[in-house]
Amino acid sequence: MNPSASISFLFLVVILGTSHLVSASSSSSYYEPAKYRSEEDQQVQSSSYSYSYDNYDPKEQKVPAASKYKNYEDHPKDNHDDQYHDHKDRGDHDDQYHDKDHGDHDDQHEPWKSTVFSLTVPNVFPDNSQDKKKPYNGEDSLSAYYYYRSCPEFESIVSKKVREWVGKDVTLAASLLRLHFHDCAVRGCDASILLNHEGSERKATTSKTLRGFEVMDEIKAEVEKKCPRTVSCADILTAAARDAAVATGGRYRTVDYGRKDGFISNAEEAESLVPMGRESITDLIEFFQSLGLDIDDLVALSGAHTIGKSSCGAIHHWLYNKTALPYQSNIDQKYLDYLQRKCRWASDYVELDPTTPNEFDNEYFINLIYKKNGLLSTDRMLYSDPRTSYIVKTLAYDQSTFFLQFKKSMKKLGNVQVLTGPNEGEIRTNCNFLNSRY
Repeated sequence: MNPSASISFLFLVVILGTSHLVSASSSSSYYEPAKYRSEEDQQVQSSSYSYSYDNYDPKEQKVPAASKYKNYEDHPKDNHDDQYHDHKDRGDHDDQYHDKDHGDHDDQHEPWKSTVFSLTVPNVFPDNSQDKKKPYNGEDSLSAYYYYRSCPEFESIVSKKVREWVGKDVTLAASLLRLHFHDCAVRGCDASILLNHEGSERKATTSKTLRGFEVMDEIKAEVEKKCPRTVSCADILTAAARDAAVATGGRYRTVDYGRKDGFISNAEEAESLVPMGRESITDLIEFFQSLGLDIDDLVALSGAHTIGKSSCGAIHHWLYNKTALPYQSNIDQKYLDYLQRKCRWASDYVELDPTTPNEFDNEYFINLIYKKNGLLSTDRMLYSDPRTSYIVKTLAYDQSTFFLQFKKSMKKLGNVQVLTGPNEGEIRTNCNFLNSRY
């Protein structure tokens, strides 16, 4: 990344795929939300401010991103009773492609546009270009206008279906983002994760908690009615991941199309490549570099953990083991107690972001810094490791900066090892099977 450039999903699963301050008395078992509300609001709501950890509800603890502080050092660290402003400004929009159903955001109503580039931290990320690999085989053949004539209704169909499904089950938004990450992590973004046969990626141990396949099936069936044998499953999945973030409050972004669907899907490859959430930061950095992604992308894409849930089985290896360091390090003790009660069974689920689990924002990063409420050990290590901690801080302090970087990183992820050549891949008529077997 060029240092002079402005700052523009894991880690989806595992690290692909994923809060607010509280003031807690050391002599009490109660959490009290930080008093950032107006005095009038505090007076009205004072009767419900204290929560026993037996009825712990993190969603009541609200602390917005403190984007008004230009420098990390300026941010109050010990006193959390300041009157913070709720920073819910949303990031970058490609207005010419923006579906107005997602909201009208004229420039005059987007104050971040006049401030994000004047922050003192736009050059905080170093140039990681020397560490990057470039396995983007057919990236230059992709285009936002690829289906402009052959299937102009494609994007509207995907957007409508995603909104319908997420409206019925908001957790599907995170599932679609995670599905996209799993796909791109193995043989690139070629919809190999969707193939449903014995020994496919879909049957791998790392894929057993994946969801959203029924969403993809419905979208593909509708697209095939309008444009038979035209739109690839890989392109549909990429668009669906974008729309999943938008449906929960993320920013709209243009997606380039032209990917083809792959022929090979191997469970063993998925099990050897896809992170399991127990890796070190070094392992994660090296894995992302193998995809042509850098440290900035690792942290930004991990921000997708701001929505969705994780199975308790993903944290059982350290949750009840007091000697499991560094897994229990850098975590709030009361949050740890809560997790030990919440996750008695590996089959249970717990929110990745305990504060705003259904809203795509930068609370994931705020959780790591202020509350030490990172669910996965890999999440907490992002803040404790000096190679990534400064990026976590930057994305926590300005939500629009997170949106810009997430947009850039998702674009790079969607371009990993894409198939675009005349003799590469196919356009499946059913995402679950190769055309030769359907």
